[in-house]
Amino acid sequence: MVNTKHDTHAYERTSNGERGYQREIFDGNVLYESFLKAKQGSDWKPQVQRFEMNLLFELSELQQEHETGNHVFLPSTEFTLHERGKVRRITGEQIHDRVAKHALCDEILTPAVRKYLIYDNSASIKGRGIDFSRNRLLHHLRRYYTLHGSNDGYILLIDFSKYYDNIRHDRLMEQFEKYIHDERSLNFLRKVIDRSKVDVSYMDDEEYERCMEKVFNSLAYQDVDKSLLTGEKFMYKHLNIGDQVAQIAGIIYPIPIDNYVKIVKGVKFYGRYMDDSYAIHESKEFLQELLQGIIAIATELGITVNIRKTRICKLFSLWRFLQVQYSLTETGRVIQKINPKRLTCMRRKMKKLVHILTEKEFDDWYGSWFRNHYRIMSKQQRENMDRLYNNLKKEVYNDVHNHSG
Repeated sequence: MVNTKHDTHAYERTSNGERGYQREIFDGNVLYESFLKAKQGSDWKPQVQRFEMNLLFELSELQQEHETGNHVFLPSTEFTLHERGKVRRITGEQIHDRVAKHALCDEILTPAVRKYLIYDNSASIKGRGIDFSRNRLLHHLRRYYTLHGSNDGYILLIDFSKYYDNIRHDRLMEQFEKYIHDERSLNFLRKVIDRSKVDVSYMDDEEYERCMEKVFNSLAYQDVDKSLLTGEKFMYKHLNIGDQVAQIAGIIYPIPIDNYVKIVKGVKFYGRYMDDSYAIHESKEFLQELLQGIIAIATELGITVNIRKTRICKLFSLWRFLQVQYSLTETGRVIQKINPKRLTCMRRKMKKLVHILTEKEFDDWYGSWFRNHYRIMSKQQRENMDRLYNNLKKEVYNDVHNHSG
């Protein structure tokens, strides 16, 4: 039976000084809530349905694994995703491990690190998604215009090379250990991160050192002969995209850069969405100096600023952040345009997902996307997207209804 009682050390002082509960990571109620979150969008899968059929047993097993420190990870799957012009390797975890990670992230990691984040650090935090980041950029542009009375200024747009491939496990754990003090949770976290290590037994020592000190690109080695993966040598940098722990790691890893920009250099208008960030200032020379400081800190962390994509633009020119094109006019109006390539990708995705999702899932997914992009599309673009949406629904779901009738 799943134990829903809290351990005595789960008590702590609340903000008003009273004694209160802090839920244990693998409390039965926590695990059940984590399961409800983990199964969203995948409850049609056989493995999820089997897990739910034996829910009490499965949650009890997870609870026991955590208490003994012997969590058994199940085999994961990998697939390649083409997104926003980039090729990404995505790791899919089984429901057993997703439930455990939800409990870890929602009850321990996110509450522990959130208070150390600057307000304009967004992504993978409730209420701070991509729409939040875009709105904060708009706010910063308008505040800049109000403060200076003109659009004469510059924006530094920063990009990191192969960000998730180059997050070092040792330095990441050093970051987490500053914020988390529960040893059982830290042990579980170490195991989760260790699973992201990459077998590079095919590398000689020189190539290995070069990849550790500079940029490692796991995609460049995805077609290597599997017989060479002997487990003799591992790359202890790289996190699996799609992993919830990796998303939180991506938020906190450059905190030293955030603190340098905001506290040391006193930049008012700065924001970061995972590995994409910007800084706005009236002086181009100041931003050039700021970039050198960021490069130095990034080098200490083991990540590399992509000089080819990192640039300083005039605010009144047309520049891009998070797939949206911006320009600050001389009247203070901010022009926003969606990247046409983004619409092309979305149309392809709609044509694919309409055959996979249920009608309600398709409606919810498209509706969420449309609301988030409504303001940055022209009237004609909105009409074209809606026309495709309605045609796909008529073609696929009406046909399903007719056959079922």
